[in-house]
Amino acid sequence: MQLHSKAKGMSAMNKPEKIYLQNTNLIHHISQDNSNIGNIRETFFMNQISETHKVSYTAQGDFLVDDKYTFEIGGKGKSQKQISGLENAFIVKDDIETGIMNIIPLWLFGFLF
Repeated sequence: MQLHSKAKGMSAMNKPEKIYLQNTNLIHHISQDNSNIGNIRETFFMNQISETHKVSYTAQGDFLVDDKYTFEIGGKGKSQKQISGLENAFIVKDDIETGIMNIIPLWLFGFLF
C-alpha cells in the first residue's frame, strides 16, 4: 500500500511518501527479530481504514483521512503534541482498552473491515 501526499495533476505521480505492506503478519515473517512496533501499528491502521476511505500523507500527524481528519498513531504513552492546534485531529493508541475525547483505541479500527 502506498501513502501519497495530497496532490493534483502531475504532482500526483510523484513517488509515495511511505510504503506499507498489505498485512502485518508479513512484517513478522520478513523481519522476525527486527520488526518495528510503530510500523506495525501504522500498517494495521492503513490496512483497515484505506478500504473505505481516502488516506493521504500529512506533514503534521501520520495520516490524513478523507482530506479532513488527521490521525496520529502511537502507543499507550503517545501525547497530543504532534496534533496540537489541528481541528478534527485524533490520537490512535495501542495498548489501551477505552478512549476518551479525541483518543481512540487502535483495536477498534479492526471492526471497520
